[in-house]
Order: sequence, then structure tokens, then C-alpha cells
Amino acid sequence: MTKTRRLNELATTIRSKNAGVDHITFDVLFRDEAVYRKVKASGAVTTEAMARQYGLQADKIVNFVFFDPGLAFKFSVRRHAPSGTPGEPDVFGSQMYPPLFDFEIPWDDELPEGGSK
Repeated sequence: MTKTRRLNELATTIRSKNAGVDHITFDVLFRDEAVYRKVKASGAVTTEAMARQYGLQADKIVNFVFFDPGLAFKFSVRRHAPSGTPGEPDVFGSQMYPPLFDFEIPWDDELPEGGSK
């Protein structure tokens, strides 16, 4: 049986923010290069996986990229309604990141000394 680690155990920063009137962007940053490379190589972090984590159709993810120089991955989603529209739950998009905490990455060994934090 493959063991897993939750993304919040591996990443240093997980955040979301407004990316214009129609989008929210998510950033996941790592301090440890070996951890970042292993997460990237796992194949677990994909456009489709992020869409599933948020209960979205994959076409709602409008941008997805691994950014090696920053030891990060980033994706942006199309909002259900424009920012500030009545009933829109997060005008600034800054409270949309928690579902990423529990996202699981296949992980069979120990974290490097001190982990990624």
C-alpha cells in the first residue's frame, strides 16, 4: 500500500488570491527543492486533480504551471460569478485555499531533516 503525505505537510505556503474580476489564483510554494521535485514527479498534481479537489470541471482551471525557479506550482480558476457579485462567497479570493491542505501526494519515505516547513 502506498503511503501519502498531505500537501500542507510538504508545502511552506499554500495561498489563494484574487486574480481579477473573473479568476482566483492558487500558489503552492516549497522551501526544500527535493520535496518540490518529488511532488512534481509524483504526477498527483495535475489540472484534473485540482479541479476534482474543488468539485469543478477541468475547463474551469484556466492556467496551471509548475515554476521550477520558485519551487512552486500555481493554477487559476474561473469564478462562478464575478468578484463582488451578490452571493459570491469571497470577493478577494483569499479564503479559497483550505481544500488544498488535505490533497494527498504519494510518499513512501521520510521528509528531509526538518521537513519542508
